[in-house]
Amino acid sequence: MRVFVTGGTGLIGRHLVKRLLERGDQPVILSRRADEVRRDRSMRGHQFVQGDPTSSGAWESAVDGCDAVITLAGHGIFTKRWNPSIKRQIRDSRVYATEHVVRAIANAKKRPAVLVQGSAIGYYGIRGDEELTEESNSGSDFMAVVCREWEDAVHPAELLGVRVPIVRTGIVLAKGEGALGVMTPIFKAGGAAPIGSGGTMKPGTGQQWMSWIHLDDIVGIFLFALDNERAMGPINGTSPNPVRNAEFAKKLASVLHRPCLPVGPPDAVLNVILGQVAEIVTTGQRVLPTKARELGYHFKYPHLLEALRDVFAKREAPPQPKPQHVATGAHH
Repeated sequence: MRVFVTGGTGLIGRHLVKRLLERGDQPVILSRRADEVRRDRSMRGHQFVQGDPTSSGAWESAVDGCDAVITLAGHGIFTKRWNPSIKRQIRDSRVYATEHVVRAIANAKKRPAVLVQGSAIGYYGIRGDEELTEESNSGSDFMAVVCREWEDAVHPAELLGVRVPIVRTGIVLAKGEGALGVMTPIFKAGGAAPIGSGGTMKPGTGQQWMSWIHLDDIVGIFLFALDNERAMGPINGTSPNPVRNAEFAKKLASVLHRPCLPVGPPDAVLNVILGQVAEIVTTGQRVLPTKARELGYHFKYPHLLEALRDVFAKREAPPQPKPQHVATGAHH
């Protein structure tokens, strides 16, 4: 299967592309920095197309003849402190990229049969303890509106006869990257503590929900959506066992062999440090992967503790002994 991928150099994208190659597919990766990425040792042997998905360009012709498309492109949520310009980039990088991919599909002589669209559980907004499934309505905060517009941009592809699954990704657990990339150094240095849900000035008690997923499983769900003819519409990319922030902190601390305090910093402190993006950290959603389970996806890591243990397991190969220098040549 020839698969056109946007966002193929990001956290999920890199691992997804690797899995595609391992199973014999041919990923075609769109990148603004194609020449630079080609020199990355971990990306050698991959096929790249130079281009910016948020703008029309010659790259669109690469969609023609592909069997499938996976869209993961989007400006990082935590990359920079939010201001009107950054928020516009977060929104436009997702919506415009999707619109241009759909246009490329429409113009293709041989159209892909499936477009797997990336989205996020931010779609649901701030909902407290409410259990959220794919049937739940969208929220009204900034990220909810962004996700809703992001998903709306892909619907014209359905009118072209393309199957469109939409994967709403939760908090991805991967060593040194994403949420754990931020949290691990802090936990290792000073121990763990819950954050959020304590109020503006009260200590954080961590009662908000965290809908997490192991990197292997989110990649697995994208591949499952790609392959399964019955997969269409929204699919929650989260573990079947979300946890409260306090439990997450406790389990992460135990895996890192660090202490865990009963309370953490007030929301106001996080707001000063992170700005508006702090509301994503201090609030959360209780999202369930109802459709993925109904369709028959089997989670490799359904429980948090085993997921964290796998993430932090030492997978590196043991160091090989250096070869001894042996003199060669004839004796005189």
